[in-house]
Amino acid sequence: MRATKPISASVQSAVTELVAELHAASGCEKIGLTRESFAAILCDVGAKYLPAGANHAEARAFLLTLRVEELALARACAAGHNSAWEIFLTRYREKLYQSALRIAREDSAGRDLADTLYAELYGTTTRDGERVSKLASFTGRGSLEGWLRTVLAQEFVNRYRRTKRLVSLDEESEDGSQFAAPAPDPVTPADSRLESSTRAALASLASEDRMVLAAYYLDGRTLAEIARMLGLHESTISRKVDKLAKSLRKKILAGMIQQGMARRQAEEALEVDVRDLRLDIRRSLTQESPAAAFSEKKET
Repeated sequence: MRATKPISASVQSAVTELVAELHAASGCEKIGLTRESFAAILCDVGAKYLPAGANHAEARAFLLTLRVEELALARACAAGHNSAWEIFLTRYREKLYQSALRIAREDSAGRDLADTLYAELYGTTTRDGERVSKLASFTGRGSLEGWLRTVLAQEFVNRYRRTKRLVSLDEESEDGSQFAAPAPDPVTPADSRLESSTRAALASLASEDRMVLAAYYLDGRTLAEIARMLGLHESTISRKVDKLAKSLRKKILAGMIQQGMARRQAEEALEVDVRDLRLDIRRSLTQESPAAAFSEKKET
């Protein structure tokens, strides 16, 4: 697998030092992953999440935090190893169906949601002659079970969005939306430094955090609905949304100050209407982006 950015010497040396230990600990031999293949996976994950200036000790510490057994299993499944897929089904099939049922709240819809995800996990399509599996994006930074819950919830939200867009002409006529006047262009464009800082702050979020924000702020899902999708308590989601909102504001503010804005000017820029931004907020929240640094909170 090709890394998203060049592999640094510190990552390469840390992988070389630890690969024998981690290969043995992950049970790679049982599922068909060679030491060389697993080393390439570790390099890929390290290159994706470690900051450019990370030294050997930091790279080594990061690699030792990975859930290597689950990482190996997911990547072996993505590569098409049947022995790995059998283990995956034994461990996660029932959990997936239970999670899908909690999300969809109806048996047939839950099974359809889980079956759709199974097809994407197994890799029933190919691209440029290579198997395409969602499991290839699992990086071992959090539990595989938690990652699967997030992917299930994201698929459910995506279905909701698609259904929400399929509004009939009669419904549009009844609420007058087909006669609505087009929104005027913004009179005063937002500062480009606000847009770039916002884009960078959103890109730094973990996938589950982006999904939560998109579901709550863009799709109008309730805290209870989001909590049910992720198998968490409503109060946990409430605290998460509040924490994420405050953290994003601080990151965006810091980003603008780093680009030369005075603090007061940056705070005033934050009062801009989000609709005036030349930035697709939905796309920024729903696209796959790695966290800015490995020291961020792990995926749950």
